[in-house]
Amino acid sequence: MESFQEHYDSMIDAITRYMPGANMELIDKAVNYANEKHKFQKRKDGSPYIIHPLSVAEIVAEMGLDTDAILGALLHDCIEDTDASHDDIAKLFSPTVAELVEGVTKLTRVEFTTHEQEQMENLRKMFMAMSKDIRVVLIKIADRLHNMRTMQYQTPAKQISKSRETMDIYAPLAHRLGMQKLKWELEDIALQYLDPAGYNELMSYLKAHEEQDKAFMNVIQGTIKDRLASVGIHNTTYGRIKHVYSIYRKMKAQNKTLEEMYDLYAFRVIVDSIPDCYNVLGHIHDLFNLVPGRFKDYISTPKPNMYQSLHTTVIGKQGIPFEVQIRTWEMHETAEYGIAAHWKYKQGGQGKGEEKDFEWVRRLLESQQDTDAEDYVNSLKIDMFDDEVFVFTPKGKIVSLPARSTPIDFAYAIHSGVGNSMVGAKVNNRIVNIDSRLSNGDIVEILTSKNSRGPSRDWLTICKSNQARTKIKQWFKKEKREENILHGRSSFEAEMKRLNLPLSSLNHPDLSPQLLQKLSFGSWDDMYAAIGYGGLTATKAVGRIRDDITRSVKTQQDPASVIPVKIVKDDPNAVKSRHAVNGVIVEDIDSCMIKFAKCCTPVPGDDIIGFITKGFGVSIHRCDCPNTSGRFDPKQSGRWVRVHWANEDSQPFETTLELECHTRDGLLLDVASTMSSSRVRVKELSGKDLPEERTIFTIRFEVKDTAELDAVRKRLLNIRDVISTRRGQN
Repeated sequence: MESFQEHYDSMIDAITRYMPGANMELIDKAVNYANEKHKFQKRKDGSPYIIHPLSVAEIVAEMGLDTDAILGALLHDCIEDTDASHDDIAKLFSPTVAELVEGVTKLTRVEFTTHEQEQMENLRKMFMAMSKDIRVVLIKIADRLHNMRTMQYQTPAKQISKSRETMDIYAPLAHRLGMQKLKWELEDIALQYLDPAGYNELMSYLKAHEEQDKAFMNVIQGTIKDRLASVGIHNTTYGRIKHVYSIYRKMKAQNKTLEEMYDLYAFRVIVDSIPDCYNVLGHIHDLFNLVPGRFKDYISTPKPNMYQSLHTTVIGKQGIPFEVQIRTWEMHETAEYGIAAHWKYKQGGQGKGEEKDFEWVRRLLESQQDTDAEDYVNSLKIDMFDDEVFVFTPKGKIVSLPARSTPIDFAYAIHSGVGNSMVGAKVNNRIVNIDSRLSNGDIVEILTSKNSRGPSRDWLTICKSNQARTKIKQWFKKEKREENILHGRSSFEAEMKRLNLPLSSLNHPDLSPQLLQKLSFGSWDDMYAAIGYGGLTATKAVGRIRDDITRSVKTQQDPASVIPVKIVKDDPNAVKSRHAVNGVIVEDIDSCMIKFAKCCTPVPGDDIIGFITKGFGVSIHRCDCPNTSGRFDPKQSGRWVRVHWANEDSQPFETTLELECHTRDGLLLDVASTMSSSRVRVKELSGKDLPEERTIFTIRFEVKDTAELDAVRKRLLNIRDVISTRRGQN
């Protein structure tokens, strides 16, 4: 078991190496305070809880941050997990330290309806604190890194959920802050739990080729060093294998095996000045053959996260391509620790970073306004992690946008007023469509007009940046409320109809307030407006209240109304049988036209009820079909009649099943094979991909009764990656 002293000594060593001017008296005071507050708590491995804050503080010290940041790291769980308060920490240490701790603390005392909503609120709070003090997120990333390092002690479910969150949020955040070293470690650890087989295969391959790789890198490294020494350029040169997740992602993106991956090696040449960088580049291109199109100059055009370096891919005599990165020592520190290194260089370790330079933090704060929680969390992955494209204004200012951005994204990156009055665009002095994809180096000019009618709703699907999408939604929210209500109501009612949910439930005096509370709106018009301007989708809105409506319909049944009765085939008390039509007998009506409702596709064995239609005979529904809720309406109750299945053997009946599945290759073939072996006639089989790697299959087929249907459902549930089945409602 790990000991307190071991981790304390390791933290002190890191502080001595990276932050020698730290206030050790205050740090020891914080260690003792945190140790006292956490004394009754244990880590999952049984070790004292204080080891976690000590480890986080060590990571923060390695970033070269100041005393306040180290104190914040040591105390970061005190408010959340102990009886310590913000005021206590402010009095004992300082208000700044208390704000850092508060910024890192999660919203554990607030109840949320969904995981996405909880995640969004936590991120919103963290970004708010970031906008005041960037050290908040640096401590948070250090906290997540140590948690990932000790993830082996968590349950498998926790390992997967935390690893997914790390890959979706914290690794992109580290990338956006330029902290490549921490980003790589977060990704590699997360991959161990998200795809252990893939990770182990990669590690085994790299270990088996370790000696071969070392020999190759030593040859290249020696060649570069000898050339630079001969021309008097002082340098530090070393080679490395690219990190595991980088190789893994490239294999997936290019659909290649490990044996087909050649671009595994990267060499760094670190020199003393920018002119030396370009001199080294010339020598590299003289020593090795350049791979066309693989040279990038991030020194003259830095990335938004401050990353600077020259990148070139070349091929040596061995025929193996490799990347060479050329940078100064200051650039190297920034590449490893991003904003933390920037803080250290610009402020001399005094802890007053230039947060105003991080405009993207403000944009992320803006983008969460009027945005659905799940959409916001998903958009963060794009805004923080997607590759950038760099374009220019006509005056030469660089604007960075997500890859695949359009002139619409550019216009809203300049100003919301420019985007809202946009009527066209020029790229490289030529008129282009507003959905044209921008490329690196394009010069973009936005054409505006005072007579512009504003953005189109279609722009929401064209633009790629969350910033543009948010500003368009805000325009529609402000300028077009009545239009939004009409548009949103139409979309919402269409979705309700598609799912056969009664619109009358929205006006029920008891149910309506409950539904609005579930949706977090004060009125139906407010919700319709939100759907209209794009802050919420009709599918998500109906999905949130679907179960409540269905449950309410069932529980509000009136015993005095028509009571559906299931009459089994051999029931001696059954009413006098009349002539059966299509296997169904309608009480008190003989030889009437029968049709089976497509909304619920009843089969023998289901409880059923009939509805007298106008001109189409009696429509047969399952008793649990949402469309039967009308039988409790006094105006329609007279049109509902008792029906039951006939005793004689009948023809097959058509029904529908929906399968919810995890998406994988070959699943459709497995489903089709199972249906074939079940000896039922399949009329239609279709599938639709959903978010989060889910797939819905809809199968229309014929069965004799519910017993045969249940047998088919059981066989389908035995297929790998099938999650659930349910009777379809069209």
